[in-house]
Amino acid sequence: MADTLPSTMTVVAISEPGGPEVLQATRRDVPRPGQGEVLVRVSHAGVNRPDCLQRAGLYPPPPGASDLPGLEISGEIVALGEGVDAAELGKLVCALVNGGGYAEYCIARPEHCLPVPEGLSMAEAAAMPETFFTVWHNVFQRGYARDGETILIHGGTSGIGTTAIMLAKLFGLRVIATCGSDAKCAAAIKVGADLAINYKAQDFVEEVRSFTDGQGANLILDVVAGNYTQRNLDALAPDGRLVVIATLGGAMSEVNVAKMMVKRQTITGSTLRPRTNTFKGLLADELFREVWPMVESGELRPVMDETYPLAQAAKAHARMEAGEHVGKIVLAVAGDD
Repeated sequence: MADTLPSTMTVVAISEPGGPEVLQATRRDVPRPGQGEVLVRVSHAGVNRPDCLQRAGLYPPPPGASDLPGLEISGEIVALGEGVDAAELGKLVCALVNGGGYAEYCIARPEHCLPVPEGLSMAEAAAMPETFFTVWHNVFQRGYARDGETILIHGGTSGIGTTAIMLAKLFGLRVIATCGSDAKCAAAIKVGADLAINYKAQDFVEEVRSFTDGQGANLILDVVAGNYTQRNLDALAPDGRLVVIATLGGAMSEVNVAKMMVKRQTITGSTLRPRTNTFKGLLADELFREVWPMVESGELRPVMDETYPLAQAAKAHARMEAGEHVGKIVLAVAGDD
């Protein structure tokens, strides 16, 4: 099949660091898979905040990765690199990638791919890898979430937030979410949150403590950092875990370490993109075992916001940065199902 591939493809590249308008459609050579890699004909590509940060010049791709944005895709495997099982050819997959998703063809690794089950659209499939890998690792592996506990999720209507709400509920947690408007609070409740707090009108620390009879949340998934860090610790129960996955409020925080020590709290965090291929493969295996059966049964579906054609990637970025979206934004590369 590799012999029938076109030599060039349409991509959306970052012409220079800047706003959404710097995303420009252009032509590039179709990449060829190397050792242990596959080539995916992209159907859809997910849009994530790291894409916006990369476009602005604030999140450079790791060494060896494509300079094109796009960290998750869905599509068909159409070519194999050396050492890849021939049975992979022709499979419909969604994949976590290091970059290059805003293109008609994208390199992936087979161990970072998950099958697209019957009943899941390719648009939905593209909306899953980045958030599902991130939430599973940070909530369940780093955060040690256990059934019966209470989790506070900041940014409850984002792609990460909606995924975290759904997975937490499916695994028996009570869920509190913060959102920036009453309408978004209603959306978070619809997704499954037990309590949604409008952080612009309410003190989330007091609301969390009230909801938990003064104990606080056992686990907090934070995308803000900055001056939220101490407030998160104040909202966290004794032996609670704070997991930071983004720093929208600033990378520097001041905390009362003595209070943290008395309450035996833990602060941790992670970034996914620079982790090793082996780590990501193990994470995909665990998702396949623990989560994918619920996707296959139809019990679990991503919350979808808007789908834009690849050529309108700038509009997709503008919508994400405006903060009005609920759930995932995706780009239709070869279809709009």
